[in-house]
Amino acid sequence: MKNSIAVGERVKYYRKKRSMTIQQVAEAAGLSKGLISQIENKLVSPPIATLFKIANVLEIPMAQFFQDETAVANKIVGVKESERKKVDRRKLSGGMSLGYSYESLAWKKAKKSMEPFVVTFEPKEVDEVIYFSHQGEEFHFVLEGRLEFISDEEKIVLEQGDSLYFEADISHGFRALDGKPAKTLAVIHSDY
Repeated sequence: MKNSIAVGERVKYYRKKRSMTIQQVAEAAGLSKGLISQIENKLVSPPIATLFKIANVLEIPMAQFFQDETAVANKIVGVKESERKKVDRRKLSGGMSLGYSYESLAWKKAKKSMEPFVVTFEPKEVDEVIYFSHQGEEFHFVLEGRLEFISDEEKIVLEQGDSLYFEADISHGFRALDGKPAKTLAVIHSDY
């Protein structure tokens, strides 16, 4: 069984370390106080875009939410499949599904500027897609299934073996097609 990662506990730890209130983090990140509280209390799984916004406010790399005290600053680290850290699936406020789940592939590595994940997208109708935006860039390589990328600028259907690279500050969303989940290798880069 894959390990689960307590992202909410890490958000709370770094917020308190910076001597900030939930309200201060929420306002600075452009998020609701309720959402920050739900994340910290492990009631919802935060989308990656939300974690980027919180990390920026706390002035830490997003990667710190995925590492633990065993993370090292070595130049090389390996993570076995059985060691991956999975972010628990929980619904967003109002019972809405995030539309994807993710596993951190490099949680053992401290001090990194890229964050690789295996992301599993759920099949959804177009009107159910949740859109996100955050700083940095994203790269996705489709491992399984068919996936639709949707932004204000365009829609792109990706199949197994296809890839996509985009600037993540545009509003974007994904949905698996054909009634089956789709998986990507996703790499997210941020200068912070």
